[in-house]
Amino acid sequence: MLTVFAALLMLTIPPSTRVLALGDSYTIGESVAVADRWPNQLQRALQQRGLYVADPEIIAKTGWTTDELSSAIDTAKPKGHYELVTLLIGVNNQYRGRDAEQYRKEFAQLLQRAIGYAGGNAKRVVVVSIPDWGVTPFGKRAGRGHEVEEISQPIDRFNAIAYERCRAAGVSWIDVTTATRAHPQDMTLLARDELHYSRSMHDIWAEQALPAARMALGLSLPATTQATSQPAASQ
Repeated sequence: MLTVFAALLMLTIPPSTRVLALGDSYTIGESVAVADRWPNQLQRALQQRGLYVADPEIIAKTGWTTDELSSAIDTAKPKGHYELVTLLIGVNNQYRGRDAEQYRKEFAQLLQRAIGYAGGNAKRVVVVSIPDWGVTPFGKRAGRGHEVEEISQPIDRFNAIAYERCRAAGVSWIDVTTATRAHPQDMTLLARDELHYSRSMHDIWAEQALPAARMALGLSLPATTQATSQPAASQ
């Protein structure tokens, strides 16, 4: 009897949508609760639109560069394929003064891995741009008046590299850099360390990623909604 009941239950529960989120501190949500991370907020937004979405599987850690994320993926060995894969990586390449060409090579490799985890379907991959920490109070202290040329402009170069790779591969690109530059004095968007971001900013990122995620998962969009964007440019 239990076997029959279990079988009927499985037939009535729709298969869950699997999400894999790859990244660094911005994806793992440094300084925010698990539920407030943007991948988790995105999960809830998709659920509100009728999708049965499992908790996102997150491979991310504060401080990781492109090569460290790749090594972590090797260790984690994600299994199967995912209906949605997100990638946000590169800020620590910039922070450590890594070469842009190294980033180009390693980002391209990560992007191909992300597409592989999406079952080879590039349309199920969403790449999020690198936020600009140079406009944060921490960044301004670190830059000592040179944060535009030392932080913001290198981030623009890395984002341009990632954007071009995404465009060539047919992958959705989400510009959150502009949002991080829009209100540099709004402390409600920042965590206590004045470097990472609060739940409110993660909410903005999830909202920005939602149209591309909906398209990736086959959900219709309002006619006026834009799911992709150009990389931002520092002023």
